[in-house]
Amino acid sequence: MVFMCALFDPPEPRRVSPGEYPVWDQALALLNRDLAVTLPQLEPLQLLALPSPDADEPENVHVAMANGEWHGNHLDPNSQDSLASALASVADAAQETVTELLWQAWPLCPEHGLGMHPREDAQERLFWWCAGERLRRGPDHVHAAVGALDALGASIRTAS
Repeated sequence: MVFMCALFDPPEPRRVSPGEYPVWDQALALLNRDLAVTLPQLEPLQLLALPSPDADEPENVHVAMANGEWHGNHLDPNSQDSLASALASVADAAQETVTELLWQAWPLCPEHGLGMHPREDAQERLFWWCAGERLRRGPDHVHAAVGALDALGASIRTAS
């Protein structure tokens, strides 16, 4: 009976060591800058890996809270091809983990109080985008580059 239980035990996640996935490390460092300025009470996000259910596939890497919890899909292995791709993948995963585990939108637009979403421009730069209307300037707006919320100062901190 012990053997049967072992077959169904989920694999243990492991914390990814710095340098294992350098492009994702770089992208996560940018996201952690945004997390630090908007939710300063939280510890930095981390990468966790789980073995793939298919032995021929690479391990599944997730963006997790400091306590090891995560939510959502694993990072697309092909997103390691460029920093822009990695940043988009890590931003989506980080946002899903933070939003679902804290039960709050993250990050929030300081002007509208709405959750912002990562959006890429024509030059493959990633920005936090808000759907809120701006007077005389159109229906939505780009707030800041992903990883650059700290450049905007304390006005963007969310209520804790």
